[in-house]
Amino acid sequence: MQSPFSSPLLSHFQLLMEAKSTLSRVLISDELRFELQMVAIFLLVMLSQLGVSLGNPRSRTVEVICATELEHNTTAYVPNFIAGMQAIADQVRATGFGLAVVGSGPDANYGLGQCHDDLSTVDCVLCYAEARTILPKCFPYRGGRIFLDGCFLRSDNYSFFHEFAGPEDKAVCGNTTRKTALFGRLAMNSLSEAAVKAPANGGFARASSMLSGSNESVHVLASCWKTLSAGDCRTCLADAAEMAAGCLPWSEGRALKTGCFLRFSDKDFLNPLLAHRHSKGIVLPVLFSVLSLLVLVGAAVAAGLLVRQRSKIQRKRRVPSDSCDSENAKRSLWKSHLNFKYSTLDTATGSFSPENKLGQGGFGSVYKGVLPDGREIAVKRLYLSNRHRASDFYNEVNMVSDVEHKNLVRLLGCCCMGPESLLVYEFVPHKSLNLFLFDPEKGRLLDWDKRLEIMTGTAEGLAYLHGNSRVRIVHRDIKASNILLDTKFRPKIADFGLARSFQDDRSHISTAIAGTLGYMAPEYLALGQLTEKADVYSLGVLMIEIITGRSNRKSNDSDQSEGIITQVWKCFQLGAAGEMIDPRMRPEDEDRWTKVKEEAARAVQVALLCAQEMPSLRPSALGALRMLQKREGALPVPTRPPFTDESTMELGDLAADISTFSSDRHLGSVATVSETSFCPR
Repeated sequence: MQSPFSSPLLSHFQLLMEAKSTLSRVLISDELRFELQMVAIFLLVMLSQLGVSLGNPRSRTVEVICATELEHNTTAYVPNFIAGMQAIADQVRATGFGLAVVGSGPDANYGLGQCHDDLSTVDCVLCYAEARTILPKCFPYRGGRIFLDGCFLRSDNYSFFHEFAGPEDKAVCGNTTRKTALFGRLAMNSLSEAAVKAPANGGFARASSMLSGSNESVHVLASCWKTLSAGDCRTCLADAAEMAAGCLPWSEGRALKTGCFLRFSDKDFLNPLLAHRHSKGIVLPVLFSVLSLLVLVGAAVAAGLLVRQRSKIQRKRRVPSDSCDSENAKRSLWKSHLNFKYSTLDTATGSFSPENKLGQGGFGSVYKGVLPDGREIAVKRLYLSNRHRASDFYNEVNMVSDVEHKNLVRLLGCCCMGPESLLVYEFVPHKSLNLFLFDPEKGRLLDWDKRLEIMTGTAEGLAYLHGNSRVRIVHRDIKASNILLDTKFRPKIADFGLARSFQDDRSHISTAIAGTLGYMAPEYLALGQLTEKADVYSLGVLMIEIITGRSNRKSNDSDQSEGIITQVWKCFQLGAAGEMIDPRMRPEDEDRWTKVKEEAARAVQVALLCAQEMPSLRPSALGALRMLQKREGALPVPTRPPFTDESTMELGDLAADISTFSSDRHLGSVATVSETSFCPR
């Protein structure tokens, strides 16, 4: 029977537990640590004698994941971190969940703390107190996250509140006992049940099942962070359930996701659900002064440790490795043919006159310029913050400078010695594809032959990046606005700001997720696993846009209830893919129009092959190019695209049935089509 506490006692009880845990970690003498811990234990005994019986706070640490980038400014970081953690603590005591944003810019602290809903207030406070004492171990890095069996805590210098997948996602398996196949089936059914129920239940669900005729049982807990939408929660838990199921046939498994937590076990670790997490309780004012004194002692010790640690950090920062790499790359570029003088580019663009501005993206603005020899150029002014370090800029220049192909925008050079970082590209007159494709009038200039050439040229450029250049390069941001058109409407892939390279002996690289929603492959979006097949997925989406003349990113004023990918898929299932093509391509000759529809229907099939859920089923960029160039012959039958609604990025059917888990994904089954026709006639 759990005894209720009043809020004041909870506050001091939490401080007691934090102080005791902190004392075991700080660098003080063994004698002093022993004496202070004895005081903490004495106070705990006093509480137990007063009839306080705690439940199971499940405060066992499962995983601590620290950021890899140093914090920006210690003087600002430490106070912001402490203030953020305290603000979350106040909210956790009240609701079991807390958010905090303290400061601004690179020194800001964004924090999220949450207990699972089956923890009482006391258990929640104890779990959060443990997490709060461990997370500072990530200092001097800018943030970190900690998973405990009863709660979660994360801190960083940017808003991560709506993230639900990332490269750090992983499964943690308990490998003490191997179970039977019957247990495995029961576990998968329970995982499916909890993952499906949670999004409609405030992001939390439990499931327990008993094996008939035995004493064995399965217990599951699923919990999403309360900042996620129901759709994102569903996607997060669906993937988490598959990750956890990979722990079978072991008796226990946990999925640690960026936006959720899932656990199964043959042991009943669940607490009884409470009707109300908070209730009236007793107050023990006699303990307040003693507890406060204990906390003050711990704070004094921690302050001394902080001063000592700060001096070490300052010594380390005198020669940071990133700075060395950056300076070496800068000197190399300064001596190479790639370097442009800042004054030359400033003059060429009219001091970056607004009249010469061609456009703006997430990493900078682009201006038209004319060099003294009459050559037209495009100059990109880059925004470099602490999250996009200068070393990345120089590495990108060195990587892309050796890449030359008729379907890639050529990098002419850069400027790295002036007041800002500039990239110099060849000037492409017709600007980007999206300016034509999605414009009602300009789109008429793109007949079928031009559109087919744009698709084949883009595929050819990707094939070169993936296999024929000096290093394998994944672009990561293939979309209509990054395809430039020359005077003859021939395509050139542009904007390598997100490009990544990797060696031939690597099957994939794990990286922070970046790109444009609607074009990102599901395995990259969910797990941060990047391969060339991520670009192929984006190519498939782009091809559907080119064929239909419609963007896959629905506008708010659109009267369509479904995204263009879903509509094209359903038309393909009905054998009417040719009906989805852009009517602006229609020639006067009806025989020619019939031929165009046949060729476009084949191109739709190639696009759907590129946009399949499973990377292994997608063709390579070279394979897609060959299928586009070959006008005859049978093509493989594509499986269903992963997202049934591109606006919410929800995975189709993934959350509805997770009972078919295995080590491979089985998400590529052919979809059924309702009787309603989604194809225009």
